[in-house]
Amino acid sequence: MGKLLMIVGVICFIAGLVMTFGPKLPWLGKLPGDIAVDKGNVKFYFPLTTSILVSIVLSVLLFLYQRFKNH
Repeated sequence: MGKLLMIVGVICFIAGLVMTFGPKLPWLGKLPGDIAVDKGNVKFYFPLTTSILVSIVLSVLLFLYQRFKNH
């Protein structure tokens, strides 16, 4: 139970950092390949490239965590 609480705490801390410093990163969410459609009163935005980049970074971090956890 203690490990779970620490993991949830770290996740909340990281989410807080992203929410605090995310808007200050001008390239985050505005990469080439992100889809933005603005037609009249309909706006659609899907950060495809940003999502892929975040997925790759998280995958590498989790891979490294698993690799060092087993040693």
